[in-house]
Amino acid sequence: MASCILLLGFHLETTIATLSPEIFEQVYLAPKPRLEGGDLRHTFGNSTPIAVVGLRIGLTPLSIELMGWNGAGGQTATVGIGEFISGNPFPSVVFLSYCCHYLTFASTYTPSLPQSLHSTQMLARLQNRSSQVLVDADSLLGFYLLIMSLLSLIFLTCSLRTNAVFAVVFGGATIGFSSGAGAFWHLSYGNNLIGQRLLVATGGCFFGSCMAGWYWLFEIMMTAVDMTFVVLVCDLSTLIKGMNDRKKPLALTE
Repeated sequence: MASCILLLGFHLETTIATLSPEIFEQVYLAPKPRLEGGDLRHTFGNSTPIAVVGLRIGLTPLSIELMGWNGAGGQTATVGIGEFISGNPFPSVVFLSYCCHYLTFASTYTPSLPQSLHSTQMLARLQNRSSQVLVDADSLLGFYLLIMSLLSLIFLTCSLRTNAVFAVVFGGATIGFSSGAGAFWHLSYGNNLIGQRLLVATGGCFFGSCMAGWYWLFEIMMTAVDMTFVVLVCDLSTLIKGMNDRKKPLALTE
């Protein structure tokens, strides 16, 4: 292979670029770890933008539909596994968790699956008990979205050590899931007007989260290609110091 390249007159040159901790955190969504031995990031590309695209493509149409516009889907499982292999615990947990949410929520609206709402409603009609089953289904969805809001709240707390864009993404998701839980509970009680308004509010929160997510993707891609301008993300790591940073002054005094 090398001889063929030489005959064609090509000259190969290997270049190694070192990222600063600040640039690394912007691109990989996690602080730069201290790795010993081989570094997988010199072998594999950054998988973070792929997951960001999947999350935004899936959530943006859904938020538009909830607000009464139009909508639809996304995927992030393989990227979450890739982040886990690369040693990024926070991104891997975020991407895998939301991937599981997409798969779970999508299955509830897939008629061919027995656990779907469509199958449940059809079975209820056959057994002449549709109203009670629909109430139970709405209530269960409310609890499911409540759990997702708690998970997003954990992610929101973690994002306060990164930057403001991530905080907006997870803040919108937390409020959106909470509003969605309230919407389905009101629908289960027969309060359709309040339930529909809360669904619109859910769509608005998700839409705000999506816009921050698209900005996040824009920032990652501009950093990846070393664009001539800098996209600001409002770094929060200097405002909220980590445990290791707090221990450094104590170690110096000792």
